[in-house]
Amino acid sequence: METIDDVLAKLDDIIEECYQKESRLGFFAILYRMVTQRVKNGIIAKEFEDNERMEVLDILFAKRFTDAYDSWMTTGTSTKSWAIAFQSSQKTEYLTLQHLFLGINAHINLDLGIAASETMAGQNLEPIQGDFNKINEVLSELVDGVKSKLSTISPLFGWLIPLAKGRDEMLLNFSIQIARDGAWEFAERYHVSLDQNNEITDRDQKIENLADKLLNPGKFLLFLIKIVKWFEWKSVKKVMDELKS
Repeated sequence: METIDDVLAKLDDIIEECYQKESRLGFFAILYRMVTQRVKNGIIAKEFEDNERMEVLDILFAKRFTDAYDSWMTTGTSTKSWAIAFQSSQKTEYLTLQHLFLGINAHINLDLGIAASETMAGQNLEPIQGDFNKINEVLSELVDGVKSKLSTISPLFGWLIPLAKGRDEMLLNFSIQIARDGAWEFAERYHVSLDQNNEITDRDQKIENLADKLLNPGKFLLFLIKIVKWFEWKSVKKVMDELKS
């Protein structure tokens, strides 16, 4: 992939494949395509500090996801962060929100820092921080928009937040802001490390652990999730159509 249009075309292929296979991996792919389209529009409007560099970052960032997807489809291997998302997509007990957060978790907490470092190879990392944060702002805005669709897909979804209020439950406290800050700290360490493979291995394990908490957020919330899930749409294709609308 050499341009953002190449990324969009690849994501379209993944979305179509997931649609035909009724794979829940399509949920995150749809969200991520929205992010990529929004970044493309921002580059055209010259919204970023360095628009040419942002396109490079966007392509390298997207490649982390598409390569992980292709590797999983062909060999069943990937980073641990993506593996837990891919494995969970085959199960019916998780909410659409959980599938989305698993993808965000792997892509922001692990992939974004690596992509930022690759974009700034041989240079200081700091100049890209503003645009690094901008990608997360775009994602956060789009997640907020998707939440309104979740209320349609999952009619009892709105019960989760008030009923779990005041409880330290990982699912509802998952913050893109916190993920962004941690991702930048990782990017800084990775960029200057003499053993980048070890940095990835260590970070990957931590992000896998975070993903496990997203799937197992505590007995009380798990009980609520089972109730909410019972009323959530069962058709993967119908959910994907709603997310794309």
